[in-house]
Amino acid sequence: MNEVFLDTETTGLSFREGHKIVEIACIETRDLIATGKVFHKLINPKRNVPEEAFKVHGFSEKYLSDKETFDQVADEFLNFIQDKKIIIHNASFDLSFLDGELGLIKKKQINKKFVIDSLEVARNKFPGISNSLDALCKRFNVDLSRRTKHNALLDCELLREVYINLLDAKEPKFNLSSNSGEESINEVKNYNKTIIKVSDLEIEKHKNFLKTELKKNFY
Repeated sequence: MNEVFLDTETTGLSFREGHKIVEIACIETRDLIATGKVFHKLINPKRNVPEEAFKVHGFSEKYLSDKETFDQVADEFLNFIQDKKIIIHNASFDLSFLDGELGLIKKKQINKKFVIDSLEVARNKFPGISNSLDALCKRFNVDLSRRTKHNALLDCELLREVYINLLDAKEPKFNLSSNSGEESINEVKNYNKTIIKVSDLEIEKHKNFLKTELKKNFY
């Protein structure tokens, strides 16, 4: 199953208080490696953008006024995330807005069984300390230099790097499930590097080198 890293930007903190989505971004991956498929939309919320929200993401009401509305992008969005794991940081926030918007246009809500909240993963790994996306990026030395404003697409990219570190999965893993047992064993055997045993004579020569030559080249 492929994964989708998802993030939204909004006009405020609560859908129930009348706030709306202004940006949705999704990056598709397979085994956490980007496939190159991206869903990214700026959305006309059909309401004002408070100053506090503008300071966060930089999207003004005027700038968003000619963008598509949520109902115009909903089907494309749902098709993009269908049958994929959905990884979201602080999932309850984004899902409250997405489900709220989907409910207004009589669409099914997102299936929670596909959702992974990376904030919960981080809290389990680092209890009692800040696990915001910024804090996790700094903890894992993920470059934040481009994040001058909150941007859903950039945040998806950052989240993918953070999530890989959270899982300690810094390198792609072999997909052994699709191979027969014999093929799987051969694949692992081929990956292993050959170990060369050093002879006693070579060890003795190395010791002599360290005693006689190392001091000459120290400075």
